[in-house]
Amino acid sequence: MIERPSGRELPVLDLPPAPPPRRPVVAGAIADPRLAEFLPEELVLPRFFVWTLGCQMNRSDSEEMAGALIAAGCAPAPALECADLIVINTCAIREHAEAKVIGRQGQLAALKAARPGTRVVLTGCAVRETDRARLARRYPAVDLFLRPDEEPELVARLGLAGAGTPGGAVRSAATTLVGGRAVSAADHLPATRATAVAAGRVERHSAVSAWLPIVYGCDKSCTYCIVPLSRGPERSRPFDEIVDEARALAAAGYREVTLLGQNVNSYGHDLPAEERFGHVISERTAGRRLDLRSRPDLAELLRAIDGIRTADGRPAIPRLRFITSHPWDLSDRLVTAMAERPSVCEALHLPVQSGDDAVLRRMGRQYTIEHYLERLAWIRAAVPGIALSTDVIVGFCGETEAQFEATLRLLEAVRFDTVFAAAYSPRPGTPAERLADDVPPAEKRRRLNVLLGRQEAIGHELNRAWLGRRVEVLVDGPAPQRAHDHDEPQEPRPAPAGEGSLALVGRSRHNKLVHLAGRPDLVGQLATVEIVHAGPFALRGRLIGAE
Repeated sequence: MIERPSGRELPVLDLPPAPPPRRPVVAGAIADPRLAEFLPEELVLPRFFVWTLGCQMNRSDSEEMAGALIAAGCAPAPALECADLIVINTCAIREHAEAKVIGRQGQLAALKAARPGTRVVLTGCAVRETDRARLARRYPAVDLFLRPDEEPELVARLGLAGAGTPGGAVRSAATTLVGGRAVSAADHLPATRATAVAAGRVERHSAVSAWLPIVYGCDKSCTYCIVPLSRGPERSRPFDEIVDEARALAAAGYREVTLLGQNVNSYGHDLPAEERFGHVISERTAGRRLDLRSRPDLAELLRAIDGIRTADGRPAIPRLRFITSHPWDLSDRLVTAMAERPSVCEALHLPVQSGDDAVLRRMGRQYTIEHYLERLAWIRAAVPGIALSTDVIVGFCGETEAQFEATLRLLEAVRFDTVFAAAYSPRPGTPAERLADDVPPAEKRRRLNVLLGRQEAIGHELNRAWLGRRVEVLVDGPAPQRAHDHDEPQEPRPAPAGEGSLALVGRSRHNKLVHLAGRPDLVGQLATVEIVHAGPFALRGRLIGAE
């Protein structure tokens, strides 16, 4: 659901891939040139473009699909208009995200008319088993629809590989029942991830920071959310496979790894108990009770990945993050691991959604504001100065002005560093669709603007506290050339500091966006930066040194 928080409306990521150019796979060179006339004609494979919207899990899924296409011999296209194969990885959390894809149907139809043979694939959370009958009407330019759990079959479904090729076998679309409705079972996803990683078929978007999915699906019952219906029940990856992937990322030089899951901190509850985890003596008491004894949890994973060390004893992965957490599963064990493990960054995203208990009950969140604040007090005591971010929905069914004011008071009391906010829009098929959407659109917009204005002031004040301080910044790359409607607002860029200097951007351990000037070889390095300017959404700093 989230890119790094910005304090504005909940963003919809819209990120084209930026892989290095690669040559298509072709027939190997032959030793005797006289045999060349007997070789079959070289297969013409499509150039592909993956258009990704939505959360980090979607971005990770897109990396796997891109890797599979490259392994099959396809080459990436620089833009959607240049592609013979367009893969759209959708988000259905908000109506706005689906509207962006629907709005492109005319353009896609024109591209297909101009370039016969162009194919369009739609996947992601917009593709749900119960909606298959209406998908073709809603997305008329699309040739193939894949549920999220069917994404590993992309190459085979397109006829780009045989059944003997890795990723080339078509499996039957397994489903299970949630609330009496057929949804993705997706029990095979942990295994397909392991296969993709082992074969080197993950085309990572960055050479600095990596996504590492650890649990798929969602077992929660939020009434407004489509994810359980699109991604199915939670399935955790085996503990050792995750640690092995982290070890490989460390060996490849990645400086930051983010563990992913729709509810990342519920990891492990569905795995079998093992004797080696006998020291895990825990149960979940918030929401649905679970016996977690002798099962690996997120705290255990953080300790194991932090335990991957270099020869001098430092964490081989300097920065470790995880997203997105649920208040049910923010256990004391997890908080303690965050405090004790040096690679775990001092930042936590913990969605609250509303500041009123009655609204939370209608949302199906199954915690109270008292419980939420108790968890925040615990984490702030254990990790002093931790940066907190959250999600908020305004205008949910039945929300009164007094209940909205309670959310504003919560923001003032907690003082989140950043807030992702969105006005409620009904999602077809969710339980909330049966509730009265009785807050008028104009009132939703007003409440959203009021909340965003209030949070902007809070975020600006918190950012000003960083002025004059020296912080460690992991430099991601050149600063983006312009802001889009889904991007974070852009702060003034630093002037180039000399010949060969660029406007760069990176993040602090507290997940603050930091602009700085420096040479291109700073990308991927941990730089010491003195903060000289603080805006409401980002910081600007002066380079002191780098390692």
